[in-house]
Amino acid sequence: MKMSASNILFHELIGLNITIVESSDKSLNGLTGEIIDETKQTIRVKFEQGVKVVPKANVTLKVDLPDGQSVNIYGKKIMYRPEDRIRRMNYRR
Repeated sequence: MKMSASNILFHELIGLNITIVESSDKSLNGLTGEIIDETKQTIRVKFEQGVKVVPKANVTLKVDLPDGQSVNIYGKKIMYRPEDRIRRMNYRR
C-alpha cells in the first residue's frame, strides 16, 4: 500500500522527515528533523542540534510524505508501539 495522507497511521514512521508544529516543550516547536526510532510513548528525532527524544502525548507533527504531501499528526493518535499500531490498524479495515 502506497503511503498517503489518508493511511499514514498504517505505516512505519521511521525515516520520515517531520516538523514539530506544537509541543508542550516550547523549545521543540518549529524544529525539523528525521524520525530515527519510535517507541510506544516517544519518538527519537535527529535534528541539526543532535538527537532528541520527543514524547508523543503532547505533540503535533507535520510529516512530509515521500510523494511531497504533508500531513499533521496528533501524537495521541500514534500512542502505540509501532508494530502494534500497524497491526491494530490492519484489523480495523
